[in-house]
Order: sequence, then structure tokens, then C-alpha cells
Amino acid sequence: MNWKRLFSSKPGAQLTPELRARIQTSFDEAARDEEHFPSTIDPRIYHVKLIHHHLGNLAGRRVLDVGCGKGRFARVFQEQEPLAELWGLDISEEMLRYVPAGIHTRAGAMTELPFEDAFFDGAYATESLEHAVEIEKAVSEICRVVKPGGRIAIIDKNAEHWGRLDTPAWEKWFTRKQLERLLRRDCREVSSQFVSYWEDVEPDGLFLAWLAVK
Repeated sequence: MNWKRLFSSKPGAQLTPELRARIQTSFDEAARDEEHFPSTIDPRIYHVKLIHHHLGNLAGRRVLDVGCGKGRFARVFQEQEPLAELWGLDISEEMLRYVPAGIHTRAGAMTELPFEDAFFDGAYATESLEHAVEIEKAVSEICRVVKPGGRIAIIDKNAEHWGRLDTPAWEKWFTRKQLERLLRRDCREVSSQFVSYWEDVEPDGLFLAWLAVK
């Protein structure tokens, strides 16, 4: 499959009210599927470690999980960083029902984050940006709500491997350079790297992590 042609064929895709409702309904229904959309994640997974390392000490800091689902990453950080102020944003209120007590939640789209400018000390998005539809707008919104000097981490799938997994019609993957370019519009430091779920397993190219400092 020509992933470059596929990615570029939908540059003007918009998150219309109809599409937003369709995505929301999909995740509302998925909330009942604990097997494929679990409430917890193994804290030893490298995705967790990498995000935590990049964000640094979270004590006294306000951090946003963008597209948090059931809050599985926020749950780990809550246990590891009890003095952090953690927030979770998701389009599905059904997903948010599973987020642990003590983590603040808001329902909404990644393209219109319901927070004021520079509200957070850091933000991360794990396999959620791919569902934003208007990717450029979503990245801009993530950057907007993070303070200058704040840190941002995004982990998602590599467009060069498009076709390896079944995906909903609205889903988009990104190349390493595409997301780097979007982050550089608002961030002074941007880097990326291939990652796998486990530190001792060589990345196969499916997952990328983008790390930025605003």
C-alpha cells in the first residue's frame, strides 16, 4: 500500500459534528470492551517510562492526558506521583467513567481543548492523536494549553507502517518528520525516536515517540 498517497489523500479532512458524534459513539461502545480497551497498563512498559522521564518530577505540577480513554496512563502516574495534579481529556464520557478518583476529567475533542492558555505544566498523548482527524489543529491545541518551558510527549503509530492494523475510517498515522514539523511551530525543542513496548525489545518501526519542550 502506498502510505504516502493514503496519508496525503485526506489533508482537508474535518471533524464535522457528524464525524465527531460517530467517533464519540464508537468509543462510548468500546468502553464496555475491557479486553481491547483496558483500564490499566503495566507500569513497566517503556511508553510509560519514556513519558515519565520526559515530563520529569511531577510533584506540584499540572499534567494533561490528551485522549486519556479510561485513564490507564494517568492511573500509573497517580500512583507514582501522588503530589501531581493530573487531568484526563477524552471525547467519550463513558470512557471517563473508568478514570480513577482524584484525577480531574473533562469531556471534549482534542481540536478544541476546554482549557485556558498555558494551563498545564506538561501534556502527553498516547495512541490518541491518530483519532483527532484535524491533526494540525490538535497539535496546536496541545501546545497552546502547555506553559512555556513545559514538556509534551506524543506516542503514536508510524505512517510508513500503515496497513499493519485494522483501523477506523477516520484514523490517521503520521511520519516522523510530519509531526516534528507541526510541533516545531510552537516548541523550541523537538526530537523523535522509534519505541517498542519493552526496553529490551528492538523497535520494529510501528511506534514513534515525539518529545518536545515548548
